[in-house]
Amino acid sequence: MKSPVHRCRDPEHGRGEHGRGDHGRAESRQESRAGYLQAEQRIPISKDIITSSSASAMWFIRDACGIVCAVITWMLVLYAEFVVVFVMLLPSKNLTYSLINGVVFNSLAFLALASHFRAMCTDPGAVPKGNATKEYIESLQLKPGQVVYKCPKCCSIKPDRAHHCSVCKRCIRKMDHHCPWVNNCVGENNQKYFVLFTMYIALISLHSLTMVVFHFLYCFEDDWTKCSSFSPPATVILLILLCFEALLFLIFTSVMFGTQVHSICTDETGIERLKGETGKWDKVPCWEAMQAACGGPFSLSWCSPFSGLRCERRPLEVLEEIPQGEIIEEDIIEIPLY
Repeated sequence: MKSPVHRCRDPEHGRGEHGRGDHGRAESRQESRAGYLQAEQRIPISKDIITSSSASAMWFIRDACGIVCAVITWMLVLYAEFVVVFVMLLPSKNLTYSLINGVVFNSLAFLALASHFRAMCTDPGAVPKGNATKEYIESLQLKPGQVVYKCPKCCSIKPDRAHHCSVCKRCIRKMDHHCPWVNNCVGENNQKYFVLFTMYIALISLHSLTMVVFHFLYCFEDDWTKCSSFSPPATVILLILLCFEALLFLIFTSVMFGTQVHSICTDETGIERLKGETGKWDKVPCWEAMQAACGGPFSLSWCSPFSGLRCERRPLEVLEEIPQGEIIEEDIIEIPLY
């Protein structure tokens, strides 16, 4: 392995001036280095070797568009909560109907918001940034014939099935896509919470849509002034807006839920399908992939956004220390066979 060259002074801002000047020489050295193995003989580095850099830290993406979309999501859920409780349930004369639907709707809404929070604030599987150093590669103790790929954008050692996200500015393991509604990437560690979020939003959308239909029928049969604590025009406007919101999000989240479950069962992320990278790894069976994504054998914890939640933090001395050193120049590093 060649001695490192300072190519990427700041992982956030790409190559340094010295790296740009030596671009031609780097390409020739990279081509000669690629002669160690044929393409079909190369063994990519496993994603299990590269660990997440923020396993115990709070994860939050400071993206203006994503933050606005996340706030809008919460406001829409709270609007549905307001209309369901204060327009439809509280004025109802049937106490049993109000209690049952109130408990069901509020429970689903709480789980939806909790799932959204976990999907937004959970590290999706970010690769440690700026660890593409000679010292770090040597510390991995790789076998001869293995290939190490460096991301030229964040200067990280890229494990198998990792992709760079331009919004998060990190390489994400098993990245499916970046979702602005949760202000985060959907990756290996938070896909379960994103699936739960889409499922619970679809359920509360269906539930509220059903209640709106029954409430309209009730109001048509009875006096409009008695079926709501608001004026008839205000009641109609609130119900129509809720009906439009519920129908729109029911369709959207149902489609997203189906695509995510399909991605898990086929062991193939959305970005891998988009780039045509299918068939380059050993796929696991559907049920085994579901267990891996949901955190274990089938149980009620699959439907809980609180499973795996821990309050304690790992001590600093336990956190993995990345060996310091200069960023290597090559984008593909092959461990020699000798």
